[in-house]
Amino acid sequence: MRSWTIAGTLDVVPAAERPDLLGEPVAKALRDLGVDTEVGAVEIDPDLADTEQFCETYGSPLDASANCVVVAGKRAGEVRYAAAMVLATTRADVNNVIRRRLDVRKASFAPMADAVAQTGMAYGGITPIGLPEDWPVFVDTAVAEKPELVIGSGTRNGKLLVSGELLATLATAEVTDGLAKPII
Repeated sequence: MRSWTIAGTLDVVPAAERPDLLGEPVAKALRDLGVDTEVGAVEIDPDLADTEQFCETYGSPLDASANCVVVAGKRAGEVRYAAAMVLATTRADVNNVIRRRLDVRKASFAPMADAVAQTGMAYGGITPIGLPEDWPVFVDTAVAEKPELVIGSGTRNGKLLVSGELLATLATAEVTDGLAKPII
């Protein structure tokens, strides 16, 4: 397994060695992709899973963290879901870019209960790896270009270390320019 420079004070192991740190759909997807020995996994305090707290506590750079945002919108009475991967230093453009890509009149963050039920993952740990197969995953260009990222693992007691390239090559991924705006 590769050496990860963004792990801060955490010990990184191959995800395959710590399935207890992964949501069930995440573990299955990593195995199916054949990358469960390449992707890194770290154990964290579940109370420190939120990005800023995680980075501050464990010494991982904020600009190497990417957040997965679950968005929902309706079209002809049908609810459409999507995920957006943006750097932690940015915000997803839900009202313009994502709304247009989903082809809905109005898009918003999916309610927590819906996001958890639809993904089978813990809120605060939702990740694009293992999402429902009919969901588009919009990956901001800046995320796709990062050689190392910290993302959710499907649980609140773990994080994954991946490359942006891996996220950009997920089956339903769409690398999207302008998906995120800097936080001012």
